[in-house]
Amino acid sequence: MSVEALIADRDLRQRDEHFATQGRHQQDPHLLHNKRATPTTSTATAFTTADVTYDAEARTGVCPAGKSLYRSGGNRKTNNHVGAHFRGAKRDDGLCPLRAQCLRTPDTTPVRNVTFFHGRFDTDGPTYIARMKARIDAPAGREGYGRRFAAVEPVFGNLRANKRLERFRLRGRAKVNGHWTLSCLVHNTEKLPHADYAA
Repeated sequence: MSVEALIADRDLRQRDEHFATQGRHQQDPHLLHNKRATPTTSTATAFTTADVTYDAEARTGVCPAGKSLYRSGGNRKTNNHVGAHFRGAKRDDGLCPLRAQCLRTPDTTPVRNVTFFHGRFDTDGPTYIARMKARIDAPAGREGYGRRFAAVEPVFGNLRANKRLERFRLRGRAKVNGHWTLSCLVHNTEKLPHADYAA
């Protein structure tokens, strides 16, 4: 049995005009769930890739503090781009005086990672992501994907945000299935008064 899948990419909301004003929904606090982003305490990164000395012929990289970086891949693929990847040594980053300027979250990030891209890798035809983008952006794809906002997303949103069902607290398929079925039953029961079942 074949399934006609529609899997959205991470840039869908940037391309869809229906989400042009989505930021206004995060301005006012919600009665049940605060959707505003929590302020971050991380230090802004002062150093960029341009501050790292990269020698393509010698295949070496040196950080702004003068420490040599380890080359962990010469043809690393990221979003259809190929680049040389470098990372710092833990023994150097632990005592580096420039650590706060090099990492966004120096308290949790062990070492600095940096990639120098030098081109795109060849593929046989469009990638799977490109094909799915074209399929979703088509009128039929937008119509099919739009149905999930009325059928699936409200259930997930209500159970996670309002009922705090962010994880299952039981183990085993039977117990998890029972927990999920009970949660869906509560969700459907709440809808009955709006469907005139209470009269």
